[in-house]
Amino acid sequence: LLLRWRRRRALWRKVAEAQERQELSLVRMEAAARRFREQNPSVKVASILSLPLPELSRKLQDGSLPLDHVFYAYVGKALQIAIETNCITEFLQESETQLRRAKLMEKRGLLYGVPVSIKDSIDFQGHDSTLGFIKNLNKPAAEDSVVVQVLKRQGAIPFVKTNVPQSLISYDCKNLIFGQTRNPLMFTRTPGGSSGGEGALVGGGGSILGIGTDVGGSLRFPAAFCGICAIKTTGKRLSKRGVMAGVVGQKAVAAAVGPLAKDVESLALCLRALLSEDMFSLDSTVPPLPFNEEVYSSTKPLRIGYYETDFFTMPSPAMRRAVRETKQLLEEAGHTLVPFELTNVDYVMFNYCVRGMFSDGGSSFVRKFKGEMEKGSSGLFFWLAKTPHWLKTLLSWISKPFVPRFSSIIRSMKENTVDEVWSLHHEIEDFCHQFIAQWKQLNLDVMLCPMLGPALGIGYPAKLSVAVSYTMLYNALDFPAGVVPVTLVTDEDEEQLKGYKGYYQDWWDRTLAKAFRGSVGMPVAVQCVALPWQEELCLRFMKEVETL
Repeated sequence: LLLRWRRRRALWRKVAEAQERQELSLVRMEAAARRFREQNPSVKVASILSLPLPELSRKLQDGSLPLDHVFYAYVGKALQIAIETNCITEFLQESETQLRRAKLMEKRGLLYGVPVSIKDSIDFQGHDSTLGFIKNLNKPAAEDSVVVQVLKRQGAIPFVKTNVPQSLISYDCKNLIFGQTRNPLMFTRTPGGSSGGEGALVGGGGSILGIGTDVGGSLRFPAAFCGICAIKTTGKRLSKRGVMAGVVGQKAVAAAVGPLAKDVESLALCLRALLSEDMFSLDSTVPPLPFNEEVYSSTKPLRIGYYETDFFTMPSPAMRRAVRETKQLLEEAGHTLVPFELTNVDYVMFNYCVRGMFSDGGSSFVRKFKGEMEKGSSGLFFWLAKTPHWLKTLLSWISKPFVPRFSSIIRSMKENTVDEVWSLHHEIEDFCHQFIAQWKQLNLDVMLCPMLGPALGIGYPAKLSVAVSYTMLYNALDFPAGVVPVTLVTDEDEEQLKGYKGYYQDWWDRTLAKAFRGSVGMPVAVQCVALPWQEELCLRFMKEVETL
């Protein structure tokens, strides 16, 4: 008992030290921003912050806007958003040294002088990648991740790291070390996750470009919930070297790196910069596919598949309206829209996604929590992973007639043999080929899909792990997928929500209805999807949706 008490005390000491460092980071940001304001009282910070990234980048490139004006304008704004939402875990002090070096750069990269925020789980030399775990504190990364190295070579200045949920296997944004991050548009709402700190910071205007990761919607949830844009690339299009994963080694559900920004053009600029010779030479496992300008700038009419529901998670009235209105605008602009029939999403969710990520019965996931004081926002998975096999079998059998989805999740969390894992991977490959065959039979270019929204209340994602169906499908398929905000929740949407029942009418459906409530004025996005390796076509479609 004494030993346990001492261990807990040591953990709390580590947490307290990390929180002090976080506080000190904000103090340093405040001092840096104030010092700059005092020395440069005539700088119009608001006009700098209002510039879209492509325009800001042009002004930095031609020297009409000094680097330090932009950098300190964003340091000041980031500080304000951090105080409001608790999204920043660390100010990267090296960024000020990098700023001074950047002024002397002869070769100016595509992101020259652009301040960039990065997710906690992306390695930055000399700083922790905690994933919200106490055990990862005071273990600074030995070197920058490849994506950070490329950003620096392109002239970008990474200046802060942002908050994540413990373990990353959640679409909320809370951990015991840094606490809960709030949505900048409504503080009682989650910013989404696991790139939630990025969503809050970019959505609040404290960063013009953020880099996050996505294994089930972790870029798309924060973007949709905070009213910004993001793209999840094909798993291997961008380097994941030096990027920490929530579940290490699993191959069933593809994780990906991607950018978040206020508009699509900014995402395209970021991918142009990242898909460079630098990335291909630093990580030879990344296919050397530079950004395809011809595809992105094409104006030929598109043939677009669409669906309003996946028949697993009933869309909120605003989600359904977002897809319908976008479909109508696209048709009026001369594009062809073709209904796409989704089937067996329940099977995909349970047998490919849950079973694929927890093929070992969740034992490696449980090990991550060893010695931690909190089990975070992934409570159900953690609890099931710890449950013995005989009890899982019994619970699954008892609950099947009453709560079929709960029964299926329990069944999916069993430990698999190597043979069963190989069979599962083969089955996922077959499913992917069938999906592509259906896509090509309809001669589609891209797909328009719903995106979960509006933002749920804080704490709800932990109770609603099943609601990731719209996003996670495209991690299982490993297709590029982006989100674009298209509308706001209306009073009429709120009224229609009273009739929301869900497809299963179980506890999860009733909880989701509650989680959607009280969201008038909050943004709702649509999801834009393309075939693997076609990020440029995906962005071109996103741009079309954004323009309309």
